[in-house]
Amino acid sequence: MSLTGYSDLAERLRDRGARIVALQFPAGLKRKAGEIAQSLKERGFEVIVSGDPCYGACDLAIEALMYADILVHFGHTPLKNPDPRIIFEPYRIDFDPGILKKALPCLKAARVGLVTTAQHVHLLDAMKAEIAAGGVEAVTTGGTRGCAEGQVLGCSFGAARVQGAEEILFIGTGMFHPLGVQLATGLRVVALDPFTGQVQEVSAEKFLRRRHALIEKARSAERIGLLVSTKTGQGRYEMARDMAARCERAILVLTREISPEELTNLGFPAYVNFACPRLAYDDQVRFPAPVITPQEFSILLGERSFSDYVVDELP
Repeated sequence: MSLTGYSDLAERLRDRGARIVALQFPAGLKRKAGEIAQSLKERGFEVIVSGDPCYGACDLAIEALMYADILVHFGHTPLKNPDPRIIFEPYRIDFDPGILKKALPCLKAARVGLVTTAQHVHLLDAMKAEIAAGGVEAVTTGGTRGCAEGQVLGCSFGAARVQGAEEILFIGTGMFHPLGVQLATGLRVVALDPFTGQVQEVSAEKFLRRRHALIEKARSAERIGLLVSTKTGQGRYEMARDMAARCERAILVLTREISPEELTNLGFPAYVNFACPRLAYDDQVRFPAPVITPQEFSILLGERSFSDYVVDELP
């Protein structure tokens, strides 16, 4: 596991003429904040650390940047059209590409699409070579929202739409990303955890049953709050406004953070999430009321059939 060396970062900051530097970290890296800030102070910079929660490159600490010359955002790759005042420092995690041998018996196609997350994209060539040695061609394509080739996000699965691929191999931890890939592509998806070696075929059946139940529960709500994010890369105000105009029960709610406590305080019997798509999927168990996606709201309004279910993605 590694972050870019502090000396290298300091040089790039000097090249940009930065004097005051703001640092932003996601939860998993926040404990690095003091160490990195101290290192940069010793190299002559004035340093500010953003203490706010951070969930991705869509959630930039613009407020901290107001007090600094440069914002250094750790742990994520940039979205499309990045602000030149922001330096993105990805967090790379290595593993032995030989672990991919465990996935080969589960693959049925001779040509598969290969996808992974930002932490592992630097290993794509080594992964392709390992798969090729097993007699399978692995193909990658560019992603959307500024993603690197072969990289999927929790809100964007463009890199999984590989032309000519008959199935997809996902390399990474957890099941949210491969589930999203399966829903976005309709293809068979095999997921390999590169640290445990566990391999499994993805099934969306249980997920879809839960989502159908939430839509039906939201259908009876007297009022529905449409949650619109003010975060830099999550804004879908016009989409929410357009959908609100098609439903008398819908009320726009502008917010930066979406939490169980805030939804309880607001008191709506149901919500539609126009912020990060993962909130509706990952955090539903924590929320006090159904939180559905814009696509699921279209089903509730009778504009779309559940049989044509699509996963929510940010453009």
